Amino acid sequence: MSQIKRGAFIVLEGCDRCGKSTQSRKLVEYLENCSIPVKYMAFPERSSNIGQFINAYLTNKQELNDETVHLLFTANRWEHKNHILNLLNSGTTLVVDRYAYSGLAYSVAKGMSRQWCMSPEHGLPRPDVVFYLKTHVGNLLDRGQFGEERYEKEDFQTKVARTFEEIYQMEQHYWHPIDANQTQDEIHTLIKQKTLEILKEVENTKPQVLDWLNK
Repeated sequence: MSQIKRGAFIVLEGCDRCGKSTQSRKLVEYLENCSIPVKYMAFPERSSNIGQFINAYLTNKQELNDETVHLLFTANRWEHKNHILNLLNSGTTLVVDRYAYSGLAYSVAKGMSRQWCMSPEHGLPRPDVVFYLKTHVGNLLDRGQFGEERYEKEDFQTKVARTFEEIYQMEQHYWHPIDANQTQDEIHTLIKQKTLEILKEVENTKPQVLDWLNK
């Protein structure tokens, strides 16, 4: 009996409204059309009890201090760790909109210690590839619904973008930067091509782990 080939762990990252959700959906649809088992996820995952706390905070219905918020976001990822690994090991590819990198970028942009913020993320499953959608924050202001949630402010997003660049420099061996000013179809073509490469590369490997204690 042939061994099940594991799925790929694919994450899309970048500032708010840079096109992550659109490209995630397009990639999932493409993989489904190729008969490749795939599941879409987004963090924060807002349906759990922890996710509902986070949603209330993000929609300005609840105030929490910065440390509590960061740990809630981290806990939201940890509570899905086993689910992520089970899906990958059963052959399902995961396409995830935001992950630990957003948690780090947004907290550091508030002025928090990078080392403190990274510590609780250590040991989470590590993506096989991160598609990093890059654009100038000024290009995001006119995109639909920008400004509806707590962090969608130009000055803050500029700090977030700067922190994403720092994370990219630290993790670039599996990050794939993409110019988000291209058309949706151009971006999708790039993501699609790289995804097919990654699927082949990881099919007989074990999922990786985030190793952030020594960085």
